[in-house]
Amino acid sequence: MAQETILITGAGQRVGLALAQHFSELNYHVIVSYRTEHKAISDLRERGVECIHADFSTNEGITSFANHIAGLGVHVRALIHNASDWNAESQTDDYPALLDQMMQIHVKTPYLLNLALHPFLKGSTTGNETGSADIIHFTDYVVRKGSAKHIAYAASKAALENLTLSFAQKLAPRVKVNSIAPALIMFNAGDSESYKKKALSKSLMGIAPGEREAVNAVDFILKSAYMTGQSVNLDGGRALK
Repeated sequence: MAQETILITGAGQRVGLALAQHFSELNYHVIVSYRTEHKAISDLRERGVECIHADFSTNEGITSFANHIAGLGVHVRALIHNASDWNAESQTDDYPALLDQMMQIHVKTPYLLNLALHPFLKGSTTGNETGSADIIHFTDYVVRKGSAKHIAYAASKAALENLTLSFAQKLAPRVKVNSIAPALIMFNAGDSESYKKKALSKSLMGIAPGEREAVNAVDFILKSAYMTGQSVNLDGGRALK
């Protein structure tokens, strides 16, 4: 049987990087997209991960990446949409451009890649039985409540969650389509102690569990034979606070 491929967009850092490392350790053929070349990408290459530079800010960049993957003729076990951008209205006065930017990366990119690449998705084969393949969208906790400071970002992630529902219907039963909606998973290196304390206080669990929590959620979805069109909320009970 051909080696199964895990395809991850935006795997140069944080959750995407952890996912690439995880599936590489499980001996999958891992293909990742990245926007910026840095040491983490070099380290992934040394592991045998296929790293492809991709510019999803243009339609041509999305199509080019999709055509490249299609040309490889690989058996894609899972397509994981992790590529993301995070800009706020406070950082610009060009609001049309901001909304276009957020929708481009969080909606148009997964929309076009799903349409182009779903023919190459194929579930794991054990004996004579073939399970479903998977598409996973990384959305955000703000899908549930909005965000006064990141309006365009929140709207685009909500649209991505809606894509989950539509593609689940379109691709069943051959492909399961689900979302993962994290709140605080991990801090950035420059975050202050006061910011960390305030952020941790927003959830019932009061911790930043790290990227492994997202990896565990992806594993859970891949192992499920029955769940599609759903969102796994990794918020530490924040919605109940």
